[in-house]
Amino acid sequence: MNVAVVNSTTVTDFVNDTTNFDNFVNEWFAMVDTNGDGNLSREEIRSGFGTFMPLGSHSQPQEEVDNVLELIFTRFDEDHNDLLDLNEFKSLMTEIMNAVARGIGGSPIIVALEKDSLLMKAVQRELATQSYPS
Repeated sequence: MNVAVVNSTTVTDFVNDTTNFDNFVNEWFAMVDTNGDGNLSREEIRSGFGTFMPLGSHSQPQEEVDNVLELIFTRFDEDHNDLLDLNEFKSLMTEIMNAVARGIGGSPIIVALEKDSLLMKAVQRELATQSYPS
C-alpha cells in the first residue's frame, strides 16, 4: 500500500495524457484478456476487474455483478457482439476514470492505494511530470 494525495486534476490529467493513458489501457486490456483473443468476454471482465475494482467480490451478490456487467456491455459494446474490443475497453476505462475524478472533486484527499491500481497509475504519472526547483 502507498499513501498519496490526489484530486480530480490528478485523474483527468492522466486520462488526457494519451500516451500514458493508452499504455495503461493496453496493459490492463492484455492482463484482462486471459485467452488472448483480442476481446473481453463478460467472464474476463468479471474476473479481471477484480484486480483493480471490487466487481465480483465475495460480498457482492451474483445478481448485482450480473447487472453491472449488463450495464457495461449495453453502454460500451458498440458492435453488439457481446465482447469488448480494445477501443470499447478504452471508452469504459475513460468513463471509469472520469467518474473517479468527479467523485474526488477539486479538493485534495489522502488515499491508500494498491501498487497497480487505477489511481496509482494517475499518481505515478503526476509525479513523473512534476518539476521541482533545484
